Amino acid sequence: MSMSSRVPVIDLTPWFHGTADDRAKVAREVDGALRETGFLLITGHGVPDGLRDAVRDEAKRFFALPAEVKRPYAVTVGGRGWLPPGVEANGYAEGTETPPDLKETFAVGADEPTGVPETDEVWFLPNVYPSETPELKALLEDYLGRMRALADELLRLCAAALELPPDFFTSRTGHPSYTLNLNWYPPISVTGVPEPGQFRIGPHTDFGTVTILDREPGTGGLQVWGEEDGWVDAPFVPGSFTVNTGDLLARWTGERWKSNRHRVLPPDASAPDEELVSLIYFYETDPCAVVESLPAPLGRVSHPPVVAADYLGEKLAAITVG
Repeated sequence: MSMSSRVPVIDLTPWFHGTADDRAKVAREVDGALRETGFLLITGHGVPDGLRDAVRDEAKRFFALPAEVKRPYAVTVGGRGWLPPGVEANGYAEGTETPPDLKETFAVGADEPTGVPETDEVWFLPNVYPSETPELKALLEDYLGRMRALADELLRLCAAALELPPDFFTSRTGHPSYTLNLNWYPPISVTGVPEPGQFRIGPHTDFGTVTILDREPGTGGLQVWGEEDGWVDAPFVPGSFTVNTGDLLARWTGERWKSNRHRVLPPDASAPDEELVSLIYFYETDPCAVVESLPAPLGRVSHPPVVAADYLGEKLAAITVG
């Protein structure tokens, strides 16, 4: 069975507009995909292509600015603003000391404070928007709102897939943390020849509940790990989102669902002008949420309970360079 067939394309139209049987069928398909590979593609999600295109175009305008113009927005992993080259190495999450990832990122996220300073200063930092690209703020605020709504709907779908109450997961997302990374993968003419073991994003798993990825296909694109096939190019369908399980959701389901390894290949000399922009939305939970593994027969592995903020904080620290 090919990776393409193990990463199915699931149309959400019957989930939003179908009968109870239609919704149950979609839920079964999601359960199968998350058990098999932890990845699926979704269509019928309701997020306009025009918005995604506009965010990508405006992001490219920001990344095209000179480094000295972007520097005032510079932050490190977990911050809000520009992550310049050299500050992140996702392979560290697996305990592998890889060279830094060959990318730049502009990050925004949850910014509505809880009133608890020690929580807000980590998980609800104010967003920063570049004055040089004035249209980006409104576009990203629109996109963040749509992603939050879609992520909660996916968690309701996940609850249905396990025949749990609809709010089983979303009862812990009343005031959630989340991050949207606009990732720019420069061409090889900008990065130079990659070092051995260097990627646009090194091998890793995601950390939260669900990740919703809008990506461009390319020679140096997304690959997913398969136990039988090794590293395989992820399938791509125009207009779809790529969705995958994060470590926290895998833990929550007692490892019923996989949080699967993936990576983004380095720029390749065969495509010297290739630059790609991905919009990556990482959804989490309320930082204070206590996550306990589902017992058998749904869960397969029983993990000790964890506080979401503690668990995620350790993961983010692991991928920070320096």
